[in-house]
Amino acid sequence: MGASLNEIKTKIASTKKTSQITGAMQMVSAAKLQKAESHAKAFQIYAEKVRKITTDLVSSDKEPAKNPMMIKREVKKTGYLVITSDRGLVGGYNSNILKSVMNTIRKLHANESEYTILALGGTGADFFKARNVKVSYVLRGLSDQPTFEEVRAIVTEAVTEYQAEEFDELYVCYNHHVNSLVSDARMEKMLPISFEESGQQKPSLETFELEPDRETILNQLLPQYAESMIYGSIVDAKTAEHAAGMTAMRTATDNAHSVINDLTIQYNRARQASITQEITEIVAGASAL
Repeated sequence: MGASLNEIKTKIASTKKTSQITGAMQMVSAAKLQKAESHAKAFQIYAEKVRKITTDLVSSDKEPAKNPMMIKREVKKTGYLVITSDRGLVGGYNSNILKSVMNTIRKLHANESEYTILALGGTGADFFKARNVKVSYVLRGLSDQPTFEEVRAIVTEAVTEYQAEEFDELYVCYNHHVNSLVSDARMEKMLPISFEESGQQKPSLETFELEPDRETILNQLLPQYAESMIYGSIVDAKTAEHAAGMTAMRTATDNAHSVINDLTIQYNRARQASITQEITEIVAGASAL
């Protein structure tokens, strides 16, 4: 019984240490989430302004779009930019989006010649490699608050491949941050660029003289617009990753506390049984005398 008590005490001590670690990781993830949410909100202000200007430029011309980034081509090959984390301990964050991507590939494509994968994050890259799915580009090791310079390589690669007609449409697959408890797996079509009419007022750019001409401005602006939208998805996904990490560590901490409570009850019962047995043995010995 003594050995059993010692084993229970050891389990309680080790579980307490684990709960302290997961609790600290939860607080770190919460701090990262707060910064990421602030970063995402600031970017949304910029993205909304860029979208408005681009939409006004596109809508101010009555002629059909001439820029190749807006022209729909026959879809012979589809590009998927899949955003995952580099590390684990984020609950179902990675599995949700990877499962969604694989289901889409199985449903829409007969073979590998019909799609290409660009992986941002080591988890996704390793996932596809383990399943013999060809990945054309991999970017690992993003910081907790990624700048555009960090992701420029993969973002530029995606836009360049589309312009070179390596694929005919691009989907960005990521987890959209809803709140600290909920994220939503999304597959958003980024290329070709389209601006859906939303009942807005007639664009105001008709009253301005553009220098240089509208087409030249769009040729410069549309690639930058596409890059900014892809970057916005990366920022959104990183925010969802921090939220998932915080939730996972909070769940782990709560589970550790539950285990500690169960082990404490088990220890008290074992100790009580040990004391009762000792008393019984003493009484039995005294009666024998």
